[in-house]
Amino acid sequence: MLYCPNYTCQTPNPESYKFCQKCRTLLPHHYLWAVGEGVGRFRSGEILGDRYLCKSPRLFLDTKPGLYSAAPTEIPSEFVAYLRLSPYRIHVPQIYDVVALANSSPLVLLDQAAFDSSGLVLDGASQPTAEVVEPQLLPALTDVWQEAPAIRQLNWLWQIAHLWHPLASQQAVSSVLAPELVRVEGALLRLLELRSDKSDKAETLTLAQLGQLWSTWVSQARPEIVKGLTQVCQQLIQGQIRNAEQLIGQLDGLLTQVGRSLSYQIHIATRTDQGPSRQRNEDACYPPGGTVTTHTLQSALDNVLVIVCDGIGGHQGGDVASNLAIQAVRQQVQALALETLDASSLTLALEKAVCVANDLISQRNDSEQRFDRQRMGTTLVMGLVRAHELYIIHVGDSRAYWINHYGCRQVTQDDDVASREVRLGYSSYREALQQPSAGSLVQALGMGSSAVLHPTVQRFVLDEDTVFLLCSDGLSDNDRVEENWDTTLLPLLDAKAEVGAVSQQLVNLANTRNGHDNVTVGLFHIQVVANQSARDTPPALVKSLPLTGSEATTMIPDSSNVAAPAIAKTQVLPTRQTKKFHVFPLLLGILLLIGGGGLLAYALNLSFRGWIDSLVGLNPLAAPSSSPTTSPSPTTSSTPITPSTPLAIGSFFQINPPSASGSLDQGTMIVLSKPGGLQPPIVSASSVLSGSIVQVIGGSATNPQERWVELKVCSTPDNAVIAPEPSPAFSNFVNLPVTPVPVQPTGTPANGTGTGLEPPSPNPAAVPSPQPLQPGGTGWIQETEVLRLVSPKLTLTPQERGVCGGPTIPVTSEPAVS
Repeated sequence: MLYCPNYTCQTPNPESYKFCQKCRTLLPHHYLWAVGEGVGRFRSGEILGDRYLCKSPRLFLDTKPGLYSAAPTEIPSEFVAYLRLSPYRIHVPQIYDVVALANSSPLVLLDQAAFDSSGLVLDGASQPTAEVVEPQLLPALTDVWQEAPAIRQLNWLWQIAHLWHPLASQQAVSSVLAPELVRVEGALLRLLELRSDKSDKAETLTLAQLGQLWSTWVSQARPEIVKGLTQVCQQLIQGQIRNAEQLIGQLDGLLTQVGRSLSYQIHIATRTDQGPSRQRNEDACYPPGGTVTTHTLQSALDNVLVIVCDGIGGHQGGDVASNLAIQAVRQQVQALALETLDASSLTLALEKAVCVANDLISQRNDSEQRFDRQRMGTTLVMGLVRAHELYIIHVGDSRAYWINHYGCRQVTQDDDVASREVRLGYSSYREALQQPSAGSLVQALGMGSSAVLHPTVQRFVLDEDTVFLLCSDGLSDNDRVEENWDTTLLPLLDAKAEVGAVSQQLVNLANTRNGHDNVTVGLFHIQVVANQSARDTPPALVKSLPLTGSEATTMIPDSSNVAAPAIAKTQVLPTRQTKKFHVFPLLLGILLLIGGGGLLAYALNLSFRGWIDSLVGLNPLAAPSSSPTTSPSPTTSSTPITPSTPLAIGSFFQINPPSASGSLDQGTMIVLSKPGGLQPPIVSASSVLSGSIVQVIGGSATNPQERWVELKVCSTPDNAVIAPEPSPAFSNFVNLPVTPVPVQPTGTPANGTGTGLEPPSPNPAAVPSPQPLQPGGTGWIQETEVLRLVSPKLTLTPQERGVCGGPTIPVTSEPAVS
């Protein structure tokens, strides 16, 4: 039986009831996992501490969830790690109570352990079941590994990598090295309990042991990640990956490549209301309240942002602070070139955006001479979806919840006194809540300098349909989300509701069941869709190690392997087996046909004659195209270059150096030519220095085999030397610099690839040399020609980005700040 937590009720209820049958108060079901020396002393049906019913060995149910321990027992030092790891409580169980035992050390009961209790709790109006079903342990990762899709397998390993450093700080990395403790609940990895490293024969545990464990799982990994995962395991075992940050970077690279096989439909809704008891609404949100939209995300170029703020300060300006925060953070995030930032850089950028908002509000307080409780401020929680990732950033006690078919989990930890006590290892959360100031905030935006502000940024991999709820405490107070998630939010995942109606339902719930505050909600309903084009994705690879210098602390995946749709054509694939047959007669016939056709084409077609002339030195500016029989004239029936083609519009590349040593030869260029059916076919030529950064800004095609792309020069190498002699002949044709680059005087192209300058013309004065484009200049080149001359650039410094800048994002109007 469960006793109602309502102090004035205390009615006993069947265990299967969700609400008290008398007063309709929510009945919390705390199934607890016991750890400690005395765990084997209790059998099913026995009572521990006059309230904890033993359901099975080590599994207890709190039958009096509304009562607190009268005299809390001090938490043994060996269990303090659970408290200090409370920011990771979606993975790590938390201490619920410590029960003293006679002639034994205390027994510690853990809440949120790795149990599956779904389906055990019924509507309070239902009759109790004849037979109570016991909660079951969640499956071990190793039990379901083989059936999981590739992105789910990588997601689990990625979560282990993220836990490595915090667990190591508490000497508990043994917990992720013990397969029986690593459990999974769908996409979420959860630990059954913590295991101290001190118990492992004083052995120093390193990432090499993790690599050895993972290597035993590789044989059952999905084929598309086997090669990359094998390399990661080898690098771990050999000590080439020396810290968790490098490991996360490698896994990020694999996730990026596998994530290309997925696209996302993101349905968002925001709503804000002043509530029945407040004179004004101090909450704010972005997009503005009442927004309901759907977004399709197919690459890192696409993203969705939602922000919720809860103003602090009452009539002193809480509404001003929340609107200032929304405006500042939105502008900072929209100014970022999100598609070029790796996860670490984006995390820092998001923290900076929050700090900018904090300083803006703080400076407003200082200018208006507001001090202590007169200062206006705001809490903040925001979510940013980029490709297969969701970033959650928060300050204060506005919350984010993660809802899937397995349950509802609060993923943020309030910045209040009670949570601080837990993080410092002083007491359990239930005990800390008994303090008079338990709910007082310890940080919020606008209260002081950003030097003492610590925003929390979390990252989630999206590999299944899910819902994320952002809300102010007008909704989350009194556990209203935990109480109603299955009736309000779960229908979204079952296609029985839509986000606009659900957002209004949540506001109504807050106003009727709480009603003491403003309420604001922001909803993400995320649907995962497989891309058919992903079937041609080559096996995932990772960056080669060892690393030195700055790379030892910041891991960036090798763009040439893990994140480069632009070079998909040049990946080396396994050789296909074909049948043997006699080819000499056929080859002879083909040669005769080509020879006869070539002579006829030379006589009749000026474009083809121009290409032939370039091969024999008659036209030094006509660099041979990879498709010589077609004219580069994408002027009619053109097909635009889309992100699904090898060179996606908006992507960045670096012109490869001419030699393996990476030395920069100023005479090495790629030639950009303006298509358009000109006679001769290529008469307008400019060039780009090797080492330059270029961006794809356009493209078209006469047919699928002949695509042309337009490149813009963002920046040139720092050591580029420009010769003093101008070339006015070209300046009338394209926008070229007034000074030429030194060129290879004679012979073959400087890089030996056939794309540099051709042998000099018999009359050099008649045809000027191609001129180097300066930053901002543009030119055209055939896609098949440029693919082998460039390397993708996923991350760029401001100097490298140069004149290209970030993407232009429309600015949505904001409510006026009073």
